[in-house]
Amino acid sequence: MSDLHALTATALGPLYARGECSPVEVAQAVLEQMQACEPLLHATWATDAEATLAMARASEQRWQRGQALGPLDGVPVTLKENIATQGVATPLGCAATVLSPAAADAPPAARLREAGAVFITKTTMPDWGMLSSGLSSFHALARNPWDTRLNPGGSSAGAAAAAAAGYGPLHLGTDIGGSIRLPASWCGVVGFKPSLGRIPIQPPYAGRVAGPMTRTVADAALAMTALSRPDWRDAMSLPPQDIPWLQLDGLDPRALRIGLWLDPGWGTSLSDTVRAVVLDAAARLEAAGATLVPLAPFMTRAMIDGLDNFWRMRSWLDFAALPPERQALVLPYISQWIRRGERLSAAEVFTGYSQMGVLRDSAVAACQGLDFVLSPVSPDVAFAAEWASPLNDPERPFEHIAYTLPWNMSEQPAISVNAGYTKAGLPVGVQFIGHRHDDLGVLRIAALWERLRPPQKPWPLDA
Repeated sequence: MSDLHALTATALGPLYARGECSPVEVAQAVLEQMQACEPLLHATWATDAEATLAMARASEQRWQRGQALGPLDGVPVTLKENIATQGVATPLGCAATVLSPAAADAPPAARLREAGAVFITKTTMPDWGMLSSGLSSFHALARNPWDTRLNPGGSSAGAAAAAAAGYGPLHLGTDIGGSIRLPASWCGVVGFKPSLGRIPIQPPYAGRVAGPMTRTVADAALAMTALSRPDWRDAMSLPPQDIPWLQLDGLDPRALRIGLWLDPGWGTSLSDTVRAVVLDAAARLEAAGATLVPLAPFMTRAMIDGLDNFWRMRSWLDFAALPPERQALVLPYISQWIRRGERLSAAEVFTGYSQMGVLRDSAVAACQGLDFVLSPVSPDVAFAAEWASPLNDPERPFEHIAYTLPWNMSEQPAISVNAGYTKAGLPVGVQFIGHRHDDLGVLRIAALWERLRPPQKPWPLDA
């Protein structure tokens, strides 16, 4: 069987069960795809082919004995390098990090290992996950498979590039302001940010989630069957819930009331190209029977400036704790951005922290009376590979995350799914947002969109 590296996760289990291919063959195919593409993309770190093949052989034996651990047994997966796996260091994308092997798997890695998934590699990220870019002081510069002159986005940079380039079907990222959805949009893949606490994570804090990045919504749903299982180490996690993740049908578009959100009230202006793609998506949903309702801006500049102050102080404290020789290793864009934290007053920081709650309440209120919200993911398409952000200006670091940030603060699930392409052939994603805890609903509307959207281009680098 050819192109084993490009098979979906939902296809692999039945193939393994029938003996038509094996986890070892698939793992080998993925490793070969990586070997061919990595000189261009630089999406991975800490690859251990021997350990990968050992996991694949163990899975193969389970399938042969009829004792598979479930549908994810033998399925290749990559993990963002800030998600700890036992025995592997977590550099956090930063050359200032002191490397030491992780003592244990973080909760998402533990759930995937329990499910029998085969760990292919770790994927790269920018310094401390603080950029929507593949630029890092520790890793080689990550590039976009659709055009290697461009950025894959971030901070789940390597994960998005790996998904688009066919490094297996499942990739795990993290998101605190758009770090799954932005690179997913710029690389043309599915990026699911679940409700806060749906996937236990370590360390947990406000807005931070882990989530799957895949080529199909069904694969993201399959990953959730394992990732959403409980772990006591996340004190912010949701109570365990029996969610039928694989039942993606059942949404009648004629019964849906969908908010169309084009103006966030701040940030970079929406490009004509992205606007056209989002409006086309709205028209297709409306033609299927959905009711589209304009959604007015609900954020203010004060909210964003407050968040900016809070996060600068948080990062400044981490930076200031480093000795000077290690501070010098941090990416200059990052160190310039956070240095203003040194001058912030206690009142400014507390006010900034409070704005997270103000933004949360505003986002939740805006969604009342709606089933879902449709919006852009990013105001524009992928930018230069060497840039730290779309504006490349550390004094304006948040302007491109206006469409993604509020849903982290409001703890609502959101997903990026490809919707179209620029004239140059670059992918453009749209975002669907649901009510807090309605993770399955968001996956269902994304699956509905996959059936309604225009034809998709072939994946880059799959040949």
